[in-house]
Amino acid sequence: MFRMAAILVLAGSLAACDMISTLTNGWRYAKAVEADLAISAGMKPQVGFNWRNGRLVTVTVTVTFPRLYEEKPLREFAELVRHSVTNQFKQTPEDIHLTFSLGKADAGRTARLSRVE
Repeated sequence: MFRMAAILVLAGSLAACDMISTLTNGWRYAKAVEADLAISAGMKPQVGFNWRNGRLVTVTVTVTFPRLYEEKPLREFAELVRHSVTNQFKQTPEDIHLTFSLGKADAGRTARLSRVE
């Protein structure tokens, strides 16, 4: 009985080590994407990721910028983000969410919707 308990404790410890290394690697990759995009976009995003089964199989990577990016067209900017995420995570995630924080609206920087009839 003692032998079985020792084996279970050892197996649990090894599984926890793998989970911790997965999280630290994912965190390191996310920080690398942040640094890469801070240089190429001129503003630092926040990068988050989902992982599954204790391995770093990136299902979704979310890249959130603090404001809108207006220097390039959105398609070019999205490709820049995709390239950085794929290179830094060393795999292609199933999905990449590119988001922008709109914050409080400035008086001179608002969009108006017009009704089309």
